[in-house]
Amino acid sequence: MSNLQKTTLQLTLIVFTLFLNSCTQEHKSRLEAVNYDQLFNNIKADDGKLYVVNFWATWCRPCMEELPDFLEVNEAYTVNDQYQMILVSLDKSSALQTEVKSVVQTMQIKPDVLLLDDAKRMNEWIPAINNQWSGSIPATALYKNGKQLEFHEGKLTKPELEKLIKKHI
Repeated sequence: MSNLQKTTLQLTLIVFTLFLNSCTQEHKSRLEAVNYDQLFNNIKADDGKLYVVNFWATWCRPCMEELPDFLEVNEAYTVNDQYQMILVSLDKSSALQTEVKSVVQTMQIKPDVLLLDDAKRMNEWIPAINNQWSGSIPATALYKNGKQLEFHEGKLTKPELEKLIKKHI
């Protein structure tokens, strides 16, 4: 095999590997712990994007029951670059790499999953999210251009979630 053929083969393998990595990374969710300020710097951006923010936990039965509907709705809207779903876990920070990661992998969650690791300040951020929120989960908020458009405490059905998104997208 000539040097030119070897180089061509190596370049082909590199391009193929990069292509495969980009395809698999496209569907990976971001999984990390954040504090309140980090979370809301993302969703309160004045970028015209509709942010669907769902507060949940692995130990919350209604949260886990509504999650498949949220994932299904998310799939329908991911083609719209003016839409983003963020799943905010309220699990303990020690659960990020165990229970939360397991749910993300098992359910093949594609939206970003951010664990809100700011329990000491929850008396600040719960009313900051919505002054009517008792702090119970699941809870869902919709934001656009830095403003909260909707807030729903409790479980949402797929049709209810779709209706909220269609109203604001």
